[in-house]
Amino acid sequence: MAVSDRMQHDIVTRLRELPTAAISDALDQAGIEGALHGIAPLSNDFRAVGPAFTVRYTPIDGTVGDTVGDFLDDVPPGAVIVIDNDGRTDLTVWGGIMTEIAAVRGIAGTVINGVCRDVSACLAQNYPLFSRGCFMRTGKDRVRLEAVGVPVTVSAIQIHPGTFICADADGVVAVPADAGRIIETAERVERIETDIVATARAGSTLRAARETLGYHTLQTRQP
Repeated sequence: MAVSDRMQHDIVTRLRELPTAAISDALDQAGIEGALHGIAPLSNDFRAVGPAFTVRYTPIDGTVGDTVGDFLDDVPPGAVIVIDNDGRTDLTVWGGIMTEIAAVRGIAGTVINGVCRDVSACLAQNYPLFSRGCFMRTGKDRVRLEAVGVPVTVSAIQIHPGTFICADADGVVAVPADAGRIIETAERVERIETDIVATARAGSTLRAARETLGYHTLQTRQP
């Protein structure tokens, strides 16, 4: 489902206020798989929210691979780059040059189904980067850019161009473009959990606060 620029802006603004934990609970309630298992931030301070700009790599087939980062020229500000390198941890498709340029151009962050390098540059730029780890060996002449702007699969979750990506210290979730109901549920989860804490601090038992405010049904799939 395509969304207007105005709607996209409103969705991103609301998602920025929500932790991935609440969004994940809302996805569970809607019966949608969206949590990208095994993808973690390089720093717990990192947070990224925006529509996905998708990239897919494939091993080279005997010819010299193209420069792995040239697609960066086509990424709009505010997007989250999602790179599928088939989960490989033996070579990288993101390094210091790409971090420096992405940060200057206002790209919201990068999620890699694979690994990155030049971690110090990422941390120095405070550029949100999420991956399966770090490794120094280049992917140049080992993998090539196969496609941009196509559906990619990360942790068995299909991500389309424009899927909303939300990432923080707890990991990464993918939210469908028609995200309205997910956001409303996630906001409700946040309100209820805040109320539970306040009620327990005011003297209630945690058990009673949870039961009264319906904590145990927050993630239950709704018909």
